[in-house]
Amino acid sequence: MDRMAFDTSTLLGLLSFFLLLLLLSATVTAAPTTSSSGGIRLGIIRKPTPYVPIFREAPAFRNGESCNDNRIHVTMTLDANYLRGTMAAVLSMLQHSMCPENVEFHFLCTLFKPDVEAIIKSTFPYLKFKVYRFDSNRVRGKISKSIRQALDQPLNYARIYLADIIPADVKRVIYLDSDLVLVDDIAKLWEVDLKGKVLAAPEYCHANFTKYFTNLFWSDKSLAKTFDGKKPCYFNTGVMVFDVNKWRQGRYTQRVEEWMAVQKQKRIYHLGSLPPFLLVLAGNIKGVDHRWNQHGLGGDNIEGRCRSLHPGPISLLHWSGKGKPWLRLDSRKPCSVDYLWAPYDLYNPSIHTLEE
Repeated sequence: MDRMAFDTSTLLGLLSFFLLLLLLSATVTAAPTTSSSGGIRLGIIRKPTPYVPIFREAPAFRNGESCNDNRIHVTMTLDANYLRGTMAAVLSMLQHSMCPENVEFHFLCTLFKPDVEAIIKSTFPYLKFKVYRFDSNRVRGKISKSIRQALDQPLNYARIYLADIIPADVKRVIYLDSDLVLVDDIAKLWEVDLKGKVLAAPEYCHANFTKYFTNLFWSDKSLAKTFDGKKPCYFNTGVMVFDVNKWRQGRYTQRVEEWMAVQKQKRIYHLGSLPPFLLVLAGNIKGVDHRWNQHGLGGDNIEGRCRSLHPGPISLLHWSGKGKPWLRLDSRKPCSVDYLWAPYDLYNPSIHTLEE
């Protein structure tokens, strides 16, 4: 009788144990880890959810009483490595706009990921935006190696093709890089008079324009004559206002591609997508006040050393160059200008998908 009771209780205990294991396996995954004593223990890893927010929700920004219904179209790229910068840039635009509900965003990405769209919606629930896929095959075989790997990514060339991607009814668009913040109303940049030009951007005519091209370019008379009759000046392609219709009608995408093809045959420049823009448009754009692109805050393209602000009024801060403010802040080796970016950072580092 005692033996029977023992066997029955043992069996029930084993059944309970296996039932508990089944319940645990339905909710968690076990992973072996090494304990401090040198043995093996089971660390509990929470199963990943389809979507985990990594940014805080931004405040809702509303239009002022004087606002009309005129849309302001802004195009940016969505790159996993720069998503934190993109979110900060969007927040800065909305925060400093008198009519934030009039700003509509067109995001370009190489791989459409629902998670990324969900992140944008959760961070900016009221944002007007669309996500478009940029087919990286369009630049396959056309990109030449530059001095920095980030400049060689297909998405860095998407700005050349934006007129083919965004809706046909969009007549004008502002293109912005992801490593910048605005401290002024973007409507002021939107309203710039292009004076019949296809593109407007701040020009820097004091810069040494010749350094953007190799000696091979300047020594080839057939290439160097490209700028004959012009007064070419450097402009940064991270902040541009496009007349989209003129871009399409003038076949500017094809004209930029032609110079990219020349670069594949001859080494005529070193910097990514910037030089072909200069070859097609330098000396033939509408200049904009320098306050709209306080660029170079990321230092040079090799070391990314700290730089100070240029003198004069500022409407837009741009961390072009190797150094990015979020990376320098995280490494606890920030430059002084990086603290100007920090207030717009929505990243929430306290959210984790793993816990022990």
